[in-house]
Amino acid sequence: MIPTRPDPPFSLHDADTVASAAALAQHYAALSDYYTRTRYYDLAYPGFHDIDHQPLEALLSGQLLNNVGDAYDEGHGRDHSKVQERAVVDYLADLFRAPATRWGYVTTGSSEGTEHALYDARLAYPGQDPVVFASCAAHYSVVKAADRQRLTLVQICTDSGGRMDIADLRTQLALFRHRPAVIVATVGTTMTEAYDDVAAIANVCDRLALHRRRIHVDAALSGIPLALLPDHDRPPFDFHAGASSIVVSGHKFPSTLTPCAVLIYAEAPATARTPRVPYTGTMDTTITGSRSGHTPLLLWSSLASHGIAGHRQRAEKARELAAETLEKLRCAGWPAERGPHAFTVVLDQPPPRVLAKWVLAPDGTRAHIILKPNTEPGVIDEFIDDLTRPENLLVDVPRPRPPAGHNAAEVAA
Repeated sequence: MIPTRPDPPFSLHDADTVASAAALAQHYAALSDYYTRTRYYDLAYPGFHDIDHQPLEALLSGQLLNNVGDAYDEGHGRDHSKVQERAVVDYLADLFRAPATRWGYVTTGSSEGTEHALYDARLAYPGQDPVVFASCAAHYSVVKAADRQRLTLVQICTDSGGRMDIADLRTQLALFRHRPAVIVATVGTTMTEAYDDVAAIANVCDRLALHRRRIHVDAALSGIPLALLPDHDRPPFDFHAGASSIVVSGHKFPSTLTPCAVLIYAEAPATARTPRVPYTGTMDTTITGSRSGHTPLLLWSSLASHGIAGHRQRAEKARELAAETLEKLRCAGWPAERGPHAFTVVLDQPPPRVLAKWVLAPDGTRAHIILKPNTEPGVIDEFIDDLTRPENLLVDVPRPRPPAGHNAAEVAA
């Protein structure tokens, strides 16, 4: 049975009430139990949680760390983790084959990284009105970021595999070739984990002689695991393929347990030319200003404790589980599919009774499961058992809601 979320022991609006240490401890324990039990039913979202950061406990619970401003500028304060932040950026920049001129920082998430790329493009081409191109399968935040930066957005069709359609991109780029182009390539779409062909995108730009261009790669989920593949299997999505910038999430594959991301540029962006802020002693190159100093430590911990071999093993385990899950669904007679190298298994949307129990991110016709290295096979077996139970296949008929101002008895009458 799905557990009920525990209520706080008292209302914060009651200024005269202060909870005892015992009451707070009991409430926090109840919350921990609730999240542990509900996580069992969450199959849809790519929040990995298989890495233990217990050695960081003293730093996470007893130390304020603020990485304000630029990651490469220490500033006045000493309560930051910019040394680890730069190490994380440099480590991932090497993984993505960035040139020595690389620059980056740890963001609140991949959405911030994409907005920074759009913001920087606007600064790099002042008064030239850049145009943003992204596939219709790109993350929903791209629309919001383009709107906030007051940039025209052109959505590109996807092909049968869910990737950006290169022919449609060529057509649209040609229509706007008199303006700078900012192409947001997606490496790991939210629904199917498809990845755009960055090398083909760069080739189209070359053929159209689009020199005023940026290719930003939103590789939130798939960037790191794809980069860990052998060279002959590795898709062309990184800086060697033509990327200008790449962002990857920390709370997804690296398992930082709190939202964050790493944004990497091939070279220092236009924002890096901003002046120092006297109060902080650093350049204001980021979106948020004050930034968590704990998330770089969590990222550093993940990379340092596992290394290339350990993370490659985690990725292979998740892919094995995805392949097994796909086979189990097909054997059960439920339509499902999986893209190359994906942790994600896409299936026909289950009936309402199954969706009420399991978190599957349905979009109206499909749903999906994202397999993690520590996903228990028994969880998948229970889900498939629910999926194929005859009573669960019955369609629930929603009861009519009473019109405003009427009660149920009046409507029935």
